[in-house]
Amino acid sequence: MTETIVTDARVETVQDLYAAYGRGDMPALLDTLDEAVDWAAEAAGDAVPWYGRYTGRAQVPAFFAAIGSTVTVTEFDVVGIASNDSDVIATVHWTYRVNATGRTASMYMQHWFRFRDGKIVFFRGSEDSAQSVRAFA
Repeated sequence: MTETIVTDARVETVQDLYAAYGRGDMPALLDTLDEAVDWAAEAAGDAVPWYGRYTGRAQVPAFFAAIGSTVTVTEFDVVGIASNDSDVIATVHWTYRVNATGRTASMYMQHWFRFRDGKIVFFRGSEDSAQSVRAFA
């Protein structure tokens, strides 16, 4: 029996984004995004430094800077990825220590990416926000 491997350019783009994040390569990460990307984790909140909405590729580095300047990430593992014609959903497990409090958080997150013309135009991350808020308190 021959195994068929189906490749999905959108999934590959998300994997490229995660790889760029892992090596701290912001230009490569930003290259996966549309100029007008709508990027947010906990879009309506502000209890954790990276919460809120970042509009446009130029604002997205502030999201990653908020993470990088306030926590030490000790685990970031992509558990699974699924896609359809326009979206990619990834489940990620991450663990971090808050620099200011020394508290840790460890959780599964879901990342939803929407694509247009090969670029990410929309991102929403969901996480255990109560755990994150406790870690920063």
